[in-house]
Amino acid sequence: MASPSGLNPSVPTLRTSWLARNWVWAAILGVILLLLVAALFVGGILLLVETSFQHSGFYGDALTRARANPQVIAAIGEPIEAGWLASGSVNTSGPSGNADISIPIKGPKGKGTVYVVAKKSAGKWGFQTLQVELAGQADRIDLLKPDEHVPSEN
Repeated sequence: MASPSGLNPSVPTLRTSWLARNWVWAAILGVILLLLVAALFVGGILLLVETSFQHSGFYGDALTRARANPQVIAAIGEPIEAGWLASGSVNTSGPSGNADISIPIKGPKGKGTVYVVAKKSAGKWGFQTLQVELAGQADRIDLLKPDEHVPSEN
Protein backbone atom coordinates (compact mmCIF):
# COMPACT_ATOMS: atom_id res chain seq x y z
CA MET A 1 0.00 0.00 0.00
CA ALA A 2 1.25 3.46 -0.83
CA SER A 3 1.89 6.08 1.79
CA PRO A 4 -0.29 9.21 1.97
CA SER A 5 2.42 11.24 0.22
CA GLY A 6 2.42 8.87 -2.71
CA LEU A 7 5.96 7.66 -2.10
CA ASN A 8 6.88 4.09 -1.43
CA PRO A 9 8.06 3.93 2.20
CA SER A 10 10.38 1.03 1.49
CA VAL A 11 12.50 3.14 -0.93
CA PRO A 12 14.72 5.62 0.93
CA THR A 13 14.60 9.19 -0.42
CA LEU A 14 17.89 10.90 -1.17
CA ARG A 15 18.24 14.25 0.48
CA THR A 16 20.39 16.69 -1.50
CA SER A 17 22.72 19.10 0.26
CA TRP A 18 22.04 22.82 0.56
CA LEU A 19 24.92 23.55 -1.82
CA ALA A 20 23.55 21.20 -4.46
CA ARG A 21 20.11 22.85 -4.25
CA ASN A 22 21.43 26.43 -4.16
CA TRP A 23 24.60 26.31 -6.24
CA VAL A 24 23.63 29.40 -8.25
CA TRP A 25 23.29 31.52 -5.11
CA ALA A 26 26.55 30.10 -3.75
CA ALA A 27 28.34 31.04 -6.99
CA ILE A 28 26.89 34.56 -6.91
CA LEU A 29 27.92 34.96 -3.27
CA GLY A 30 31.42 33.72 -4.10
CA VAL A 31 31.82 36.26 -6.90
CA ILE A 32 30.56 39.08 -4.67
CA LEU A 33 33.00 38.10 -1.92
CA LEU A 34 35.86 37.94 -4.42
CA LEU A 35 35.00 41.42 -5.74
CA LEU A 36 34.76 42.76 -2.18
CA VAL A 37 38.19 41.37 -1.28
CA ALA A 38 39.68 42.85 -4.47
CA ALA A 39 38.10 46.27 -3.74
CA LEU A 40 39.44 46.22 -0.17
CA PHE A 41 42.90 45.32 -1.45
CA VAL A 42 42.95 48.15 -4.01
CA GLY A 43 41.50 50.59 -1.45
CA GLY A 44 44.19 49.60 1.03
CA ILE A 45 46.94 50.23 -1.50
CA LEU A 46 45.47 53.65 -2.41
CA LEU A 47 45.24 54.57 1.27
CA LEU A 48 48.84 53.48 1.83
CA VAL A 49 50.08 55.57 -1.11
CA GLU A 50 48.04 58.63 -0.08
CA THR A 51 49.31 58.36 3.50
CA SER A 52 52.91 58.05 2.35
CA PHE A 53 52.51 61.21 0.23
CA GLN A 54 50.97 63.11 3.15
CA HIS A 55 53.77 62.14 5.51
CA SER A 56 56.59 63.11 3.18
CA GLY A 57 58.54 66.22 4.08
CA PHE A 58 57.58 68.32 1.08
CA TYR A 59 53.79 67.67 1.04
CA GLY A 60 52.92 69.81 4.06
CA ASP A 61 55.27 72.60 2.99
CA ALA A 62 53.73 72.69 -0.49
CA LEU A 63 50.22 72.97 0.97
CA THR A 64 51.35 75.65 3.45
CA ARG A 65 52.74 77.75 0.60
CA ALA A 66 49.57 77.32 -1.46
CA ARG A 67 47.39 78.28 1.54
CA ALA A 68 49.48 81.43 2.14
CA ASN A 69 49.49 82.68 -1.46
CA PRO A 70 47.15 85.67 -1.96
CA GLN A 71 46.38 84.74 -5.59
CA VAL A 72 45.36 81.21 -4.63
CA ILE A 73 43.28 82.49 -1.71
CA ALA A 74 41.52 85.03 -3.96
CA ALA A 75 40.73 82.37 -6.56
CA ILE A 76 39.49 79.45 -4.46
CA GLY A 77 38.81 81.02 -1.05
CA GLU A 78 39.64 79.91 2.45
CA PRO A 79 40.03 77.42 4.00
CA ILE A 80 42.08 75.64 1.37
CA GLU A 81 42.05 71.89 1.87
CA ALA A 82 43.88 69.06 0.17
CA GLY A 83 41.69 66.83 -1.93
CA TRP A 84 41.82 63.07 -2.05
CA LEU A 85 44.22 61.05 -4.18
CA ALA A 86 47.41 62.91 -4.88
CA SER A 87 49.11 61.32 -7.85
CA GLY A 88 52.67 60.97 -9.03
CA SER A 89 55.77 59.34 -7.70
CA VAL A 90 58.10 59.64 -4.72
CA ASN A 91 61.41 57.80 -4.65
CA THR A 92 63.70 57.96 -1.64
CA SER A 93 66.82 56.15 -0.64
CA GLY A 94 68.07 57.21 2.74
CA PRO A 95 68.94 60.92 2.74
CA SER A 96 68.29 61.43 -0.99
CA GLY A 97 65.33 61.19 -3.29
CA ASN A 98 62.99 62.90 -5.70
CA ALA A 99 59.28 63.55 -6.03
CA ASP A 100 56.96 64.54 -8.84
CA ILE A 101 53.35 64.73 -7.67
CA SER A 102 50.13 66.65 -8.12
CA ILE A 103 47.96 67.48 -5.11
CA PRO A 104 44.31 68.40 -5.66
CA ILE A 105 43.16 71.36 -3.56
CA LYS A 106 39.75 72.91 -2.98
CA GLY A 107 38.20 75.89 -1.32
CA PRO A 108 34.72 77.38 -1.04
CA LYS A 109 35.08 79.25 -4.36
CA GLY A 110 36.84 76.67 -6.53
CA LYS A 111 39.39 73.95 -7.09
CA GLY A 112 42.96 73.65 -8.25
CA THR A 113 46.01 71.44 -8.37
CA VAL A 114 49.40 71.95 -6.75
CA TYR A 115 52.20 70.59 -8.93
CA VAL A 116 55.35 69.64 -7.03
CA VAL A 117 58.75 68.59 -8.31
CA ALA A 118 61.15 68.23 -5.39
CA LYS A 119 64.54 66.78 -4.70
CA LYS A 120 65.85 65.46 -1.40
CA SER A 121 69.55 65.96 -0.74
CA ALA A 122 71.36 65.40 2.56
CA GLY A 123 68.03 64.61 4.20
CA LYS A 124 66.35 67.88 3.21
CA TRP A 125 63.68 68.45 0.54
CA GLY A 126 64.01 71.36 -1.88
CA PHE A 127 61.47 72.42 -4.50
CA GLN A 128 62.40 72.60 -8.15
CA THR A 129 58.82 73.32 -9.28
CA LEU A 130 55.93 74.43 -7.11
CA GLN A 131 52.94 75.70 -9.05
CA VAL A 132 49.18 75.96 -8.64
CA GLU A 133 46.89 75.45 -11.59
CA LEU A 134 43.41 76.81 -10.95
CA ALA A 135 40.40 75.12 -12.52
CA GLY A 136 39.40 76.90 -15.70
CA GLN A 137 42.59 78.97 -15.98
CA ALA A 138 45.50 78.32 -18.31
CA ASP A 139 48.17 80.23 -16.37
CA ARG A 140 49.74 78.70 -13.30
CA ILE A 141 50.72 80.51 -10.11
CA ASP A 142 54.41 79.98 -9.32
CA LEU A 143 54.75 79.54 -5.56
CA LEU A 144 58.55 79.72 -5.69
CA LYS A 145 58.63 83.34 -6.89
CA PRO A 146 58.50 85.98 -4.20
CA ASP A 147 55.05 87.56 -4.08
CA GLU A 148 55.13 91.09 -5.52
CA HIS A 149 52.31 92.18 -3.18
CA VAL A 150 54.13 91.30 0.03
CA PRO A 151 56.97 93.61 1.10
CA SER A 152 60.30 91.86 1.59
CA GLU A 153 61.83 91.60 5.03
CA ASN A 154 65.26 92.97 3.96
